[in-house]
Amino acid sequence: MSLHPLSGLFAVALLATLGLKLWLASRQMRHVAAHRNAVPPAFAARVTLQAHQRAADYTIAKSRFGLLTMAVSTALLLGWTLLGGLDALNSWVRDAVLPWGGALVYQLALLSAFVLIGALIDLPFDWWSTFRIEQRFGFNRSSGGLFAADFTKGLLVAAVLGLPLAALVLWLMARTGGWWWLWAWCAWAAFSLLMMVVYPTLIAPLFNKFEPLRDEALATRVRSLMQRCGFAAKGLFVMDGSRRSAHGNAYFTGLGAAKRVVFFDTLLATLSSPEVEAVLAHELGHFKRRHVLKRMLAMFALSLAALALLGWLATRSWFYTALGVQPNLAAPNDALALLLFALAVPVFGFFVSPLAAQLSRRHEFEADAYACAQASGADLANALIKLHQDNASTLTPDPLYVRFYYSHPPAGERLAALQAA
Repeated sequence: MSLHPLSGLFAVALLATLGLKLWLASRQMRHVAAHRNAVPPAFAARVTLQAHQRAADYTIAKSRFGLLTMAVSTALLLGWTLLGGLDALNSWVRDAVLPWGGALVYQLALLSAFVLIGALIDLPFDWWSTFRIEQRFGFNRSSGGLFAADFTKGLLVAAVLGLPLAALVLWLMARTGGWWWLWAWCAWAAFSLLMMVVYPTLIAPLFNKFEPLRDEALATRVRSLMQRCGFAAKGLFVMDGSRRSAHGNAYFTGLGAAKRVVFFDTLLATLSSPEVEAVLAHELGHFKRRHVLKRMLAMFALSLAALALLGWLATRSWFYTALGVQPNLAAPNDALALLLFALAVPVFGFFVSPLAAQLSRRHEFEADAYACAQASGADLANALIKLHQDNASTLTPDPLYVRFYYSHPPAGERLAALQAA
């Protein structure tokens, strides 16, 4: 029995993706190791050799662990698809649930079983990353109990939010005919917008504690910056990021009038008030240059195209058999189609990831330029260097690795652009 061309194409793409990822990771490790013993001249006055070497060692340790996770992920993907893992899971769930639960319950059970198995497989890798690598370099502040609680709450939140959405999409696939993908896209887009509103106030507080910014001098400075930029936010909050990690960050969350400014407590402990203002001006630059809107529209457009493609593929029996699954004869195949599509798309999508990364880096440069116009470029440069030191981010990444993976420009390129500005 001859294989369908899609089977061969998928296998070739999967192995090519793995080979490319392994090659890029090896380049990154070699490049970082080769520059481990010398601080780049642009940072020599402010970064010690010890800090530079710590960042190199942290990068190499994460990359080595990444080699293992890449190999395991590829083996699992091959197992789920061409080796019949998803077909076996579907047969078991269908036989166990369909006779008493009906078509919708069976399909929700299949989706749930797949997600739960994936979460359990990822669990030991997440544990090792947290309690071995992050712990080794002094970043982990989580405990075993907190790690377990986060895992449990994450599954519960995913079930509470994901199952109703999945049920709605499956119902639309069954009831709205050949144009189901358009209705499903509308439901997903509405759900995404709703999450932007409810996440800051209902979901995020399940995992972290948020308190109003109590530093009045900093709050006054931040409000003045937002007023100059014509930006309104519902509040300024500090998040207890130090409860889990020593890494620092700041971000905007919410939609419309519900937007919030959130600072990690670790960030406020690292940066001065002018430097915090400069970092916030950079984030405001993403809004003023409409990067957030552009990314949202691009995400909606790509998801619409993807669902339209799935709408066509789901009606072709070869789509299932070529990826190792025998379609159901006496039950809907909608959940199977969703799972197979979610498994296959990232394999082919990796080859265009440099385009998305390049666009993201360009947006970062634009946001930096905006920050220099609204705050101090020198303060932003100082903040950038401090954050790279505190997060142990390498100052000497491999250039080709950057083109594939870096959503932000390397520190050297950003610093040069800031000095020019």
